[in-house]
Amino acid sequence: MTYSSSADWQACSAKRLILFGMSGLGKTVISNMLRDTKQWYHYSVDYRIGTRYLGEAIDDNLKKVAMREPFLREQFLSNSIYIKANLTFDNLAPVSYFLGKPGAEDLGGIPIKEFQRRQALFREAEEAALLDTGHFIDRAQALYDYPHFVCDTGGSICEWVDPEDPEDKILKALSEDALLVWLKGSEDHTEELIRRFDKAPKPMSYQPEFLAAIWAEYLAEKGVAETEVNPDDFIRYTYARALNHRQPRYEAMAKNWGITLDYEDVKRITGPEDLFALIGQALDKRNQQA
Repeated sequence: MTYSSSADWQACSAKRLILFGMSGLGKTVISNMLRDTKQWYHYSVDYRIGTRYLGEAIDDNLKKVAMREPFLREQFLSNSIYIKANLTFDNLAPVSYFLGKPGAEDLGGIPIKEFQRRQALFREAEEAALLDTGHFIDRAQALYDYPHFVCDTGGSICEWVDPEDPEDKILKALSEDALLVWLKGSEDHTEELIRRFDKAPKPMSYQPEFLAAIWAEYLAEKGVAETEVNPDDFIRYTYARALNHRQPRYEAMAKNWGITLDYEDVKRITGPEDLFALIGQALDKRNQQA
């Protein structure tokens, strides 16, 4: 969907947004703010991944782990108990737990081959969930009569698209349905994200080529075998590199397919009208640079 100017955007009676960027820049906060107006449908890509595309795999992994405990195994086999991930809009942690961390199993890691298998499953799920956006735009209007729509994407969207390809399947589909908006962080914000991550490292998804290269680099630099890798140390080692890898990809997505909003401006938003004004300014700036 093309919004040609600020005036065009402000006058539109069916506003549609797709927010992308690094974690911690306000994608979900903005989405929740819009949803709270009762005029916006909020589509969470991560929630769709966990409930529609990875739900069975997540639950099966929980069962597999529980079956190692004889007491639980006996009850599972007699259908006395069941396990299901408690994945909600506000709790997407089961998806991260499923991804896991590669490394020594006695430190909570999983073998690198299993990690790569789960990464591939996640990629398929995220691509499918992104391509479901158009369906949910139609669904939001037909079933619930929502005039406006916001899609809250995961940070790894940039890993599966080629922003330089005008025929990219995902970006072409998304841009036909909505306005892509990059929430761009500053260097200070990136450093803060790294500090936060060091305190509580959590699994994330990687482009296969990037993962293979960084895994080989880590093993060589640390001088350890695959089965000796400290899982948390590896994903801490990888995080800053992953952010640097993603930044130019986000930038190309915004340049070729959407607009950019700076985090310093975004964090001062107090309501939808502030957001709409920023978007209008970004559209006019894009036109001036064209």
